[in-house]
Amino acid sequence: MHVLLTNDDGIEADGLQCLRRALLEVSDVELAVVAPDGNRSAMARSITTRRPLWVQQVEFGDGTVGYATDGTPVDCIRLARLGLIDDFQPELVVSGINHGSNLGDDITYSGTVAAALEAIVLGLPGIAVSQQSSALELDFRQTLAFDFTVAAEFTARLVADLESLPLPSGTLLNVNVPGRTPTGVQVAPLCKRVYRDELDLVEQRDLRRLYRIYSDASHDPAEHDTDLAAVREGKIAVTPLHFALTHQESLMALAEHDLDRLLERPATPRS
Repeated sequence: MHVLLTNDDGIEADGLQCLRRALLEVSDVELAVVAPDGNRSAMARSITTRRPLWVQQVEFGDGTVGYATDGTPVDCIRLARLGLIDDFQPELVVSGINHGSNLGDDITYSGTVAAALEAIVLGLPGIAVSQQSSALELDFRQTLAFDFTVAAEFTARLVADLESLPLPSGTLLNVNVPGRTPTGVQVAPLCKRVYRDELDLVEQRDLRRLYRIYSDASHDPAEHDTDLAAVREGKIAVTPLHFALTHQESLMALAEHDLDRLLERPATPRS
């Protein structure tokens, strides 16, 4: 199996390197690494369209190489799919291990999850893997204390077991590993994140103002059976995701609403 490994923390990030070494031990896996040349966290599904992309070969010191680009995580998937590496077409995209959890609504901002989403857009299976720090935070903040060993070994086994998983086409797995020894694995839906954001004026210079708007996240301690609850309880959370954004009920309701009539008369003028 041709496995493409990427991330949003950069090609030299400890999470990617730990996972890279674990995947190299999986039989029947031919591994390629294409990742950003630096941190691209919270870039979501950004792509680079207004300039060419630099790509540089990187030696990992164990006889293998990867490719670093000044593009985004999604760019990395496109580069590999369009033939960046001779005789290599990805059959699975693995993104991670992210330094910090990607839970609930936060996945919409995550470059880690975006790379796996790009895989299913291209008709490939994808796995996004994120690691809570040893501080056991449940928001997007990162600390320096991470042990990626369990997450890397679990993901390698998941890849080896991929063909036996009941995973429909067009689906990716979002994996979040707790910052302590896991007590189990829970398949769980996404939670609803609640942030205590405030418009905080940090500095003002004439007509320029410097604001801080992003803060930490709160969570409902009574919440159960979600990805956040699983990680909080010390379990690995596995959430299947897909990219079908169309809301079917609204589609049918709007189709019956006769929107053609809006072409037949002007909007009501203001009084």
